[in-house]
Amino acid sequence: MNVIAPTAAPPASRKPLYKSLFFQILVAVVAGILIGHLWPDIGAGLRPLGDGFIQLIKMIIAPLIFLVIVTGIAAVSDVKAVGRTGVKALVYFTAATLFALVFGLVVGNVVQPGAGLNIDPASLSQDALNAKTATAPPKDAGAFILGIIPTSVVGAFASNSLLQVLCFAVFFGAAIVVVGRERCMPVVTLMETVLELFFKIMGWVMRVAPVGAFGAMAFIIGQYGLGSLGTYALLIAACYGAAIVFIGLLFVVAWVYPRVPLWQFMKYTREEFLLALGTASTESVLPRIMTKLTNAGCSRATTGLVVPTGYSFNLDGAALYLSISLLFLAQAFGYNLDLGQQLAALGVLMLTSKGMAGVPGSAFLALSATAGALGIFPVAGVALLLGADRLMDSMRVVVNLLGNCVATFVVAKWEGQFDRAAMLRAFAGETTTTEAALEPAGATVPGSVAAGTAVEQSPLGMSTPAVR
Repeated sequence: MNVIAPTAAPPASRKPLYKSLFFQILVAVVAGILIGHLWPDIGAGLRPLGDGFIQLIKMIIAPLIFLVIVTGIAAVSDVKAVGRTGVKALVYFTAATLFALVFGLVVGNVVQPGAGLNIDPASLSQDALNAKTATAPPKDAGAFILGIIPTSVVGAFASNSLLQVLCFAVFFGAAIVVVGRERCMPVVTLMETVLELFFKIMGWVMRVAPVGAFGAMAFIIGQYGLGSLGTYALLIAACYGAAIVFIGLLFVVAWVYPRVPLWQFMKYTREEFLLALGTASTESVLPRIMTKLTNAGCSRATTGLVVPTGYSFNLDGAALYLSISLLFLAQAFGYNLDLGQQLAALGVLMLTSKGMAGVPGSAFLALSATAGALGIFPVAGVALLLGADRLMDSMRVVVNLLGNCVATFVVAKWEGQFDRAAMLRAFAGETTTTEAALEPAGATVPGSVAAGTAVEQSPLGMSTPAVR
């Protein structure tokens, strides 16, 4: 064992403002809004820039998640701990989604965003709704669970099915633990080296993030226009107001249990949040947010399990939107749902809201399934939301992303795999983007790293505290 003395991290040098990714994305988003508003046709035609950037991100998501989870589980060397982490994550996701749905129903009842509209369902086009959802039937619970199991490992990677990749990665990592980390060390070392290469690719892709944000924002404003905000003013106000209150509750949860100052975390991840807003996609920041959560003291195994799973099971922003929109539609068609009907709707939404991430028209599928199950208003009435759905993207993206980050901190603390000292160092700018993410997860006992602690070389050649 090569024991070396710990060295203090050098102070981070301050970059010029124009070199800051946050500043570049901010300028790109503002420019996109101006182009889309002043020249709508040009703005609408810039969609390929945003779509191209998201495709670059998707190119590395599946293998990156696989490598992070496998190397994380191998470092933890405890299959039971991985199982506990998964169960705790699902418990938290269920509680958070249920609360978001109930809170949305409360807001919808208080604000009454659809009251007085008196919409005739016959005036709405079912064809428009079919085009949005591609006529895909919503999955039932059994089909969704079976869909998590890949019929082909290669197919899971090829289709970017994150839950299927995660499922296979858990099996692969568990196999390494059972066979023995020492026997599998050549494989683990190779995977950690490949992971380092993917982080390098991610760094290159992020250099064009401002271009992607510019194209996506120009398209949104050019296609839908700022004027459409007034058409659904009360619904938009209800959703965004509910989102602000919900984010406030996340601040409380993050501080009370894992003791995470969420405002500092959002400052630490401001580039990722702004990019997610600009591209209207949480997928665009998945690799980066996982890296930063690992840097901020969450073990690699916990981050690798919680974040990708949360993309399907913990969509707090989408849950808020679904419950408020359901009441909006019912009120718009003149129906007043009693408590029993709202509780029934709550149960249906709990099922239909799962697995929404990455599915085109998923919100319409969930609302259509709920409307069909309850028989309150015609399914075609969901088409009323076609003009407002895109305007809700910013709300859904921020709440979904922040909710998953808080979930990662909570589960990591719950499982004893959270290093608050590492979090504070990351917030202070003492950790680079990839150095902590590449260290073996579980190599430190949370809170045990102190001055004078002996350290040993990791497989990647970086100094990590020695475990004795």
